[in-house]
Amino acid sequence: MLIRTPSDIPSSEITPESVYLKRRQFMQGVGAAALGLGLPSAGFAASEDPRKSLDFSPVVKKDGNPFYTDEKTPSFAEASSYNNFYEFGTDKTDPARNAHTLTTDPWSVKVEGHVAKPGNYPLEDIIKLMTLEERIYRLRCVEAWSMVIPWVGFSLADFIKMFEPTSDAKYVEFTTLYRRDEMKGQRSSFSTIDWPYTEGLRMDEAMNPLAFMSVGMYGKTLPNQNGAPIRLVVPWKYGFKSIKSIVRMRFTSIRPKTSWESIAPREYGFYANVNPEVDHPRWTQRYERRLPSSLLSPSRIKTEMFNGYGEQVAGLYKDMNLRRNY
Repeated sequence: MLIRTPSDIPSSEITPESVYLKRRQFMQGVGAAALGLGLPSAGFAASEDPRKSLDFSPVVKKDGNPFYTDEKTPSFAEASSYNNFYEFGTDKTDPARNAHTLTTDPWSVKVEGHVAKPGNYPLEDIIKLMTLEERIYRLRCVEAWSMVIPWVGFSLADFIKMFEPTSDAKYVEFTTLYRRDEMKGQRSSFSTIDWPYTEGLRMDEAMNPLAFMSVGMYGKTLPNQNGAPIRLVVPWKYGFKSIKSIVRMRFTSIRPKTSWESIAPREYGFYANVNPEVDHPRWTQRYERRLPSSLLSPSRIKTEMFNGYGEQVAGLYKDMNLRRNY
């Protein structure tokens, strides 16, 4: 569904970024045949990145819209310079410093496993078929800091439906790009991650309306350090579940073993739902530091169950012990 903004609400109120004042068309004349579903692509030529001409309708600002929050957003510069992306280093400033080496065009997403239409799909064709939206979500890191980000992208559920998962598809596993020559952190002898980075969702989680595939933020092309050219956003879970720079989606009947769960299962469980009642072994999760903030004004706030999205997702876990399934 295309979400439109009332004419009396300028989109620039959502974020200070002036890019909202101009949006260009790039989806005219695009038909469903463009992707050629069921015919895996053997390759494709490099072309202008369609995300550079993002055309979308901002979210409607009204009470009860789960795709919107009016909480303060950091500036684009702040949101793109404070990141966890260990493929480019472990310090928060490393991704912005090192991610310029990443090549994002051409790009494709390989789809495999229990689906009727597996294949290698060029990103530009995927974007042409999807209805781009802006969603302003809270992002809660397991390290107890948080931001509010205006993402641009499309529904994960709509994306998944294109591939027609079979009844054997109980989980979907996501994999990040593995390219050591471009991703400095993957070359580090001190890394504890067995590359490439992997994450996963249960199918009902993946099909929840909140789950989102982002190709941009603040109306701009997604920066490399924020997970370009395509990443997952799962706002009711800790940030490490929202895997970046995705190159593969595998539909499986068996729960995948994810990267952080493999490294430290007592600290980073498969579900990773935001839960203020279940502390990390080394710090409390009852509070978070909302960015932007400073030492003199830390913006410490209480953490909400499911990051404030309980009305939309609590039913997914009604029969589960969330202390055991963290």
